[in-house]
Amino acid sequence: MSSGARHDALLTVRGVRKRFGGLHALDGVSLDVGDGSITGLIGPNGAGKTTLFEVVSGLLVPDSGEIRLGSERLDGVPAHEIARRGLARTFQIPRPLARLTVLENLLLYAKDQPGERLRGLVTRRAAIARQESLLESRAREILALTDLDNLRDAAAGTLSGGQKKLLELARTLMARPSLILLDEPGAGVNPTLMRSLVSAIRALHERGMTFLVIEHDMDLVAELCDPVIVLAAGRTLAEGPFAEIRRDPRVLEAYLGTPA
Repeated sequence: MSSGARHDALLTVRGVRKRFGGLHALDGVSLDVGDGSITGLIGPNGAGKTTLFEVVSGLLVPDSGEIRLGSERLDGVPAHEIARRGLARTFQIPRPLARLTVLENLLLYAKDQPGERLRGLVTRRAAIARQESLLESRAREILALTDLDNLRDAAAGTLSGGQKKLLELARTLMARPSLILLDEPGAGVNPTLMRSLVSAIRALHERGMTFLVIEHDMDLVAELCDPVIVLAAGRTLAEGPFAEIRRDPRVLEAYLGTPA
């Protein structure tokens, strides 16, 4: 993927630190994710990538530093409030509600549903029914986008690993996020489903969606991501187009453990 025009930052991380006992998982990480970009986040095992996702999404509180989504501060904000502000994430191991259908899994992720409020159930039944119809239409559109429409009535627990990855992405879209953090979307996905995943990400990107992607499959990173940010030992090591990053001596040393 060739380097395009620069984007204004949607996500800004400055000097973020997170320590677990004597381990500095994040040691002053600073990075920007451009609005409308697919930004890759790579690095050797133990570099701090998943910890950064945990901190940005509110599952962990940083020890210090600043995180902003647009103009809003996120550091220290609870995860549910961060999700409400427009940041969604997937996990390395998908976590669908196994006994519910694929469609039902999506409908549960829609935010601000009027039927969730007891008073509305009594006084606004017609409006709630219309809203539920709109949400189901949106869910079906998302399922079509992610190649899951033919599985909408299947129990989520019966899906393959790759299909669960697609479902994980589809569920996040129901909340209408402005930024999605994808944690190893390609892991354990067969080639056929990988094409569906790539197509869905590209289609969403063309609609203006922003992604920050952790991925170990360098072919997938090269195909999707620009720019690419490298973490090593809890610090930002390098940033740029993948073609440049793959030749950077510092990156080679971080991956191989010896000077390139």
